[in-house]
This record gives sequence, C-alpha cells and structure tokens, in this order.
Amino acid sequence: MEELTPRKIVEELDKYVIGQKSAKRAVAIAIRNRWRRHQLSEELREEILPKNIIMIGPTGVGKTEIARRMASMVKAPFLKIEASKYTEVGYHGRDVESMIRDITEIGVNMVKAEMVKDVQGKAEELAEERLLDLLLPPTPKNSEKMDKEKEVAKEDQRIKTREKLRKKLRDGALANRTVELTVHEKSYVLQGFVAGVEDMGIDFQNMMEKMIPPRAQVRKAPVAEAKRILIQEEAEKLIDKEKAIQEAIRRTEQFGIIFLDEIDKIAGRETSRGPDVSREGVQRDLLPIVEGTTVNTRYGIVKTDRILFVAAGAFHVSKPSDLIPELQGRFPIRVELEDLGKEEFLRILTEPKNALLKQYKSLLETEGIKVHFKKEAIETITEIAVQVNKRTQNIGARRLHTVLEKLLEDASFDAPDMEGGKEVIIDDKYVNDKLQAIVKDEDLSRYIL
Repeated sequence: MEELTPRKIVEELDKYVIGQKSAKRAVAIAIRNRWRRHQLSEELREEILPKNIIMIGPTGVGKTEIARRMASMVKAPFLKIEASKYTEVGYHGRDVESMIRDITEIGVNMVKAEMVKDVQGKAEELAEERLLDLLLPPTPKNSEKMDKEKEVAKEDQRIKTREKLRKKLRDGALANRTVELTVHEKSYVLQGFVAGVEDMGIDFQNMMEKMIPPRAQVRKAPVAEAKRILIQEEAEKLIDKEKAIQEAIRRTEQFGIIFLDEIDKIAGRETSRGPDVSREGVQRDLLPIVEGTTVNTRYGIVKTDRILFVAAGAFHVSKPSDLIPELQGRFPIRVELEDLGKEEFLRILTEPKNALLKQYKSLLETEGIKVHFKKEAIETITEIAVQVNKRTQNIGARRLHTVLEKLLEDASFDAPDMEGGKEVIIDDKYVNDKLQAIVKDEDLSRYIL
C-alpha cells in the first residue's frame, strides 16, 4: 500500500478505463487515505472515518470497471454486490448484513491462501514423503528374528529404492502411475440448512464437522493428482486457522472495500405504494451498516465503521436525492461520470491492455485466422455505435461489444472451417456491408443488445 500512490493508482486505472478522470482521482485518494490513516497515532486513527464515494453516471461508462480494477490493485478484502438483490429484514430474500458475512469470508480465504503459500515448500516435502510411502509401502516387521546384518542390508536397499523413486517422481516419470490414497471428504448433508443458519452468524458448518467427522474414503488416483491432494492436506495442517481468522477480521474491518452497484434501484419514489421491501426498506437496513455497527459472522463479530463503501448508479429514473437523507450523508464524495462519445469509443477499441479489438483478434487467432482492422473501419465502427446509442438506448461502451459481435459473426462461425493462416481484412466496405442494415432499421437496432 505504501508504494500505491494516488498517481500510480490512476496510471493503473488508465490502462483499462478510458476517461473518467474525476472518478479515478476520487477512488485513488480514498485508497491512499486507507494507508495514511494507519500511519497515525492510535488515538487519532480511531477518529478518522472512511469517506464513502457515490459514482453517478449512465450505464457502460466505466463505473463497474473502475471497481474491478481497484479490487485487483488493493490486497484487501473486496466485495462487489448489487443493491437490488437485497430485501428488507423480515421478508424473503437476502438481508444487507449478509454482505458483511460475504466480505469476511473473502478475507478469510485471502489470508488462508497467503498462509498456504508461505508453507507451500514444507507441504510439498511432507506430501512427497507420503507419496513415496504409497509407492513403496514400509516393510512389515517379521516376527521371526532376522540376522542384524541382513536387516541392515535390507533397510539400505529399501532406502536406495526410495531415493530412485524420489528422483523419478521429481522428474515426472511417475506422473501416470496410479496409487491408492485415503482422502477425508467433508459431509455436505444439510448444506442448504447450514447456509441459512450461518446467515444468523452461527458457525454451524464447524459445529457439524466436529459432530460428524470427515468420512475417510480410499480412492485411486494418478500420482500427479495424488500429489496435489496431499500437498493441499498437508498445507491445511500446517496453517494456524485461528490466527488466519483473526487476521482476516482485522483486514476486513480496517481495509475492506464494498462496491455497492445499482444503488439507484433502491432509491425510493414518492409515487410508490404498499410495502417497499426492496427500496426504502433496504436503505433503512443499509444505513447502520454504512454508519458503523457490529455484525455476527461465522468467524466472530465484525465491525463495519472502517469499511469503505463505494456506491454507483445510473440514476436514469431516480435521483441521488431520492435516497433517504441519512444515507445520502454517509456518501460525502460524489463523482459524476461523463457520457462516452466517438473519441472515447476509438480509444476503448485500441488503447487499453484489454482493448476489444485485441480480444477479438486473439480469439480468432486460436483458429489460425488473422484479422486486420483498417483505420477507417475502426472509425466507422465507432460512428455506428454512437448512432445506435443515440437512436435507441444509450448503453455506453457496451454497444461496442454488440456491434463487434455482429460485425464478426460470419468470421467467428466459419473460422473452424477456414484454412489455417487465412487473413480477414476488415475495411470500411466490410463494416458498411455488415452493419448498414442495422443503422437504417431502427426497430432492428433495438434488438442489438
């Protein structure tokens, strides 16, 4: 986190997201403030709360992509969820507290994965010894007395054979040999019931595992697969699970980030009648989570007052002011994302590391087909995408996906039957022939999505 300066964060986001400078800067500052807070004295640190962000902008302009890339940069528990999936407490559906249980689970898995990586070497050594025992079982002790010299010679021979097997194992010469090993499988009985009970913060799965121990099962497996299973088992034994849980809860509380998408879908409307179980009711339930409360999880109590919330919504029908005032106040930083035009579409097609044209070229290259896009063809593609967005629903950069899919439909379908090394040239004429009907027929263009 120390090396992740706001400028570097923006530079990394620039590789994948075109434009939206103000949104990138706001996110970069919020992430950096997480690190700055932990450089302060403990007394002052407790006084500083995260400044939650709400991103406002039409669909397809980069809100979710900013969140995705932010998650890959910060080595902290990150959860992306849709606000519309929750219902008010007491009604059928997921309650908002489940998001804290979900991000805690992510934190635990993250810490465990790091601990497993740290003990990987030791786990591989132990797994190798167990695998050699399977390949060369220990010699059963003979009840009859054996000459000590013969016993020593026999043991020496066994050690030499074991070392030869070890060398072959490391060289991969035994990868296809089959061995019998005992695996312990967890019982998944009452799994649905367990998930429901754990939503109340009870570690019912752990209780069940103690009451019903894992079932031992003998199975045959190739050496390569057996090695993977044994490494996993040994790594699980080596890590301190209690320590992992404590560290995961600390990370979740101090560095956790929740991206709350589609928040506009829960904005209340004055015209609504009857029970509002998925709008204002959810806002009321969400308020204490964002303000700061404690939530029971299967791993223990988790405090939410230091978790950073980044909300996003298109707000086509509703407005940010339609959210209840208390919730609005918990998102002090507001960023408006801009509509994308032809210039941005051109850059989206060619500039990012995951540029759309690169993606489609790479997909067809797997069939031995080389696709070349002429400069004028790229400009025509962007013009058509802009036109269709204006005449029908504006779905932002997502329109480029649908236009390109239609453009390359024939090439994608026929690719397996084409000769390897064939080139497909996408020029202005090719684009017009494939897409002109869509531009002219407004009714048809509605179905492009």
